[in-house]
Amino acid sequence: MPDKDADLRKIKKLIDIMKENELVEVEIKHGDDKIFLKRSEPQQVFGGVPVMRLEPGAAPVSPEAENPASQPSAAQPAAGEEDLTEIISPIVGTFYAKPSPDSEPYVDVGMSVGPQTVVCIIEAMKVLNEIKAETSGTIVKALVTDGQAVEYGQPLFKVKPD
Repeated sequence: MPDKDADLRKIKKLIDIMKENELVEVEIKHGDDKIFLKRSEPQQVFGGVPVMRLEPGAAPVSPEAENPASQPSAAQPAAGEEDLTEIISPIVGTFYAKPSPDSEPYVDVGMSVGPQTVVCIIEAMKVLNEIKAETSGTIVKALVTDGQAVEYGQPLFKVKPD
């Protein structure tokens, strides 16, 4: 058992070295022993904080996620505005409309967006997550302001579909 604990400590140290040096993969061979470590995706860093891209279906698992009927969708129309689509927050965090304080916002009212258009960043647990529109159309209303706390499933923007 002590050998396994020592091996785990060595592996954890290798992982720390990978993170510190922003390495994507490491392979070490020593005699008959071989270890290969690979990170899933290199992280972009924004102001010293890792940036993570959230793809559709990549939201953290929550109790609501276990019941597909309760999951929010980017295609749900708002009450009384059947022709508009909402872009929904896939996570809880802090909403940022701009990539940095001195930058232009990702999107403004009147701008056209496509499914892959980044519309904002939501910071959750010190990680900046890029949120994509997941729909095509024109932004008609921003429902949250820069620096505002947002909840899972909260509408962020209203979009008039193309």
